Amino acid sequence: MTRRLLPIGAIGTGLAIAGVLAYTLVPDKLWLVTVLEGLALVSLIWAFTIHFDRLKTFSSQRSTRMGANSALMVALFLGILAIVNFLAARHSIRWDFSENQNYTLAPETYRVLRNLTRDISITVFTREKDPGYQAYKERFDSYRQASSKLTVQFIDPERQPKVAQNYGITRTDIAIFESGPQSVRITSPAEVEITGALVRVSKDTKKRVVFLEGHGERSLDDTDRGGLTLTKEVLQKQGYDIGTVTLLQEPAVPENTDVLIIAGPRRAVTKEEKERIQAYVAKGGHLLVMVDPDTQSNMDDLLKVWGIELGQGVLVDLQDRLAQGDLTALLVRTFTDHEITHELTAAVLFPLARHLTFQEEQGKEWDYVPLARTSPRSWAETDMKGRVVSYTEKEDVQGPLALAVALTPKQAPEEGKPRPAVVVVGNSAFASNGFINFVGNSDFFQRTVGWLSEERDLISLTPKDPAVRPFTPNPLQERILLYVQVILLPAMTVLCGLLVWRKRRRL
Repeated sequence: MTRRLLPIGAIGTGLAIAGVLAYTLVPDKLWLVTVLEGLALVSLIWAFTIHFDRLKTFSSQRSTRMGANSALMVALFLGILAIVNFLAARHSIRWDFSENQNYTLAPETYRVLRNLTRDISITVFTREKDPGYQAYKERFDSYRQASSKLTVQFIDPERQPKVAQNYGITRTDIAIFESGPQSVRITSPAEVEITGALVRVSKDTKKRVVFLEGHGERSLDDTDRGGLTLTKEVLQKQGYDIGTVTLLQEPAVPENTDVLIIAGPRRAVTKEEKERIQAYVAKGGHLLVMVDPDTQSNMDDLLKVWGIELGQGVLVDLQDRLAQGDLTALLVRTFTDHEITHELTAAVLFPLARHLTFQEEQGKEWDYVPLARTSPRSWAETDMKGRVVSYTEKEDVQGPLALAVALTPKQAPEEGKPRPAVVVVGNSAFASNGFINFVGNSDFFQRTVGWLSEERDLISLTPKDPAVRPFTPNPLQERILLYVQVILLPAMTVLCGLLVWRKRRRL
């Protein structure tokens, strides 16, 4: 009887396995799975019924009871482990133990994620050894936990060069957001950047950035080093709609303008044009003014409306400058903590810049923030004719000096109205074709335009202060570190070793 009944149990087990395989391979044929599992159940019940007496005798043995208890404990542990993993995969809980809660999303971000109406694909081009890899990964883990509409993939451009080439990737630590026809790029894992990109890519309409023309400004169609064709491409990849305006012909700045940019005017801006620009800002417009030294732009009276005064001369820096370059080629690395400069670690190259000052009496209604400053070993040189640059106390202005500032009104706007914002930079060449590919320049320009074009619900999304502030040495500090680490410390080690050796020889 045993020989006849053992195959029935084996057949039942085989039918059960076959049912699982059928459900995996052909899930649409549920009738087949039902038949197989039904036959398996009948076979196993039949085998159990006929073997009941033998199973009863076998289970009464002491060794069987101990083995069954062990098997039951293992099965129970595996069951608990499976249930915990199942719940954790669907209802994961994360704790943020960082000092400043850097991985806890702001309420504004949660509101944006809840209001997402369509799926968004995010492609991060980075390598595991890159500084931004871990920051991107941890940040996007928080975003994916809060919304199921985000899909994130990490791509190493060295291992998948074809994909990087298709996206036009020229550097790492870049995240591309895609949804429908929209596409936005960011270069930092900061929450302000990511949430802003989600807002822009989830809408069918694009933010419109308009460049002023008619005064010798840098042209969007100029492919030379001084042009803005590459800058235009950078903004278009960010998801902006780019256009131009001539206020000599237009009665006002177009209504659909989100950001108005004045990029290095060479000739005078007329009184009527300045009135139209001022009216645009007063209605909640966002303005970026880039003014070079030694130009006839005649922008002084317009900027004085917001308390900004253009400094005379050209900035010279003996410390923060381009190595082996001119003293006027500033490599600025001193930034104020602001949404634009938050987590901006790369230095910004400003060739031939001027400084800016703030008059509190004239700009008393505006909050003033100096975004970038020169070092203490800098000054504004008023006499560059002989090219022999030296500080003259009576004529020059001692640094540190601000060369990029941001302004917002102290009084909150009325409900439903946009908040005005103005950014002034004492140089326009940093955003030109010849310098925009410099990492710090590209990041600073994109962040500036991004901050100016933000929607009102993201203006309050302020960056968090980093608990760890990295030390970025200037050229003098780098030389001191080199001498201390490479020469002084090894020399002291050798000297101590010689003294110990001499002392032991005398024993």
